[in-house]
Amino acid sequence: MKRIFLLTLSLLPLASCGQSLPPLDATAYQEEILEWRAGRLDRLKQPSGYLNQIGLHWLEAGRYSLGSAPGNEIRLPDSAADVIGELTVSDDGVRLSVADGVEVRSQEQPVRSILIADDTTETPVQLTHRSFAWSVIKRDGRFAVRVRDFEHPFVATFGPLPYFDIDPQYRVPAALRRYDVPKIANVDTVIAGLGYHPESPGVVEFEIDGQTYELEAYASGDQLFFVFGDATNRNDTYGAGRFLYAAAPGEDGVTALDFNQSYSPPCAFNDFSTCPVASPRNRLPIRIEAGEKYDPVLDYSADAGH
Repeated sequence: MKRIFLLTLSLLPLASCGQSLPPLDATAYQEEILEWRAGRLDRLKQPSGYLNQIGLHWLEAGRYSLGSAPGNEIRLPDSAADVIGELTVSDDGVRLSVADGVEVRSQEQPVRSILIADDTTETPVQLTHRSFAWSVIKRDGRFAVRVRDFEHPFVATFGPLPYFDIDPQYRVPAALRRYDVPKIANVDTVIAGLGYHPESPGVVEFEIDGQTYELEAYASGDQLFFVFGDATNRNDTYGAGRFLYAAAPGEDGVTALDFNQSYSPPCAFNDFSTCPVASPRNRLPIRIEAGEKYDPVLDYSADAGH
C-alpha cells in the first residue's frame, strides 16, 4: 500500500487547515531530481568544491612555515616548493610572507606579503602556488588553513554518487512553527570542541506515515537549512547525518521538505571540513529512504589507497 503524507496543522497558527503541496507531474519531477543530482556532482568536482581538499591545519598565535620540505609545520605534497613562505598568526588574522624566488598568486596577481582575509569576511582570499591553493577559515574564533590540490587525482575518478530510488512521497509539506524570538542553536561538529551556531527561526512539523515529526530549521539567506539524522545513518547514509535545504515558507507558513534532495556533508568525502552533525533533536526515529547514500569508496579519508 502506498503511503499517504498529510500535514497536521491544528497546532500551527501559521498554516491553514488542510494545507498540501500542489500535485506533481511524475515525469517532470523525475527529471527535476535527476538534474539536481547531476548539478550536485558537478558542484563537488568544481575547483571550489570539496573533493580537492587535502589538508586542514588549525593555528595558534605564532609562526608556521609552509612548503613540501619535511621541516615545515604545514607540509604540502612534494610538487610544491620546499619552502613557500611563512604564516604569522595574530589577533589581526593570518599573514603570509612569501619566500624569495617562489611564486604565489592572489586573483592571478603575484604577492610577496598578504593578510589572508578569512572566509567570514566580505572578500576572503585564496592563494595559489602551482597546482595548490589555500585559504583561511575562522570557526569559533579559531583560525585554520585549508589546502586544496586542483590536480588531485581523486576528483577525476570520483563518482557516481549513490542514491535511494526517487520517491515523490518523500516530498512532504511542512509548517514552520516560529520561536517567539529567533534563537542561536548550539550544534556539534565533526571537530571535537568546535561548535556550529546558526540562527534558528523555529521548527518545522510534518507527517510521514501518519506520524508527526519535527526538525529545527536554521536560517540560510532566503532558505531554511536542516542537518538531520535518521535510522539509515551508518548502514546506508553518512553516520553524522545529512543536509537539506527548503524554500522559506510562504504567507501560509508552509514549505516543502524534499528528502529526495537530501545529501551527504563534505566530511563524507574527506577529513578536511568542519561539518555540523545532526543534533539529538534533529534525529528522526524512522528511516528516510530518499536522497543520497554513503559509500566508503567515495571517502578519500576512509581509504589510504586512493
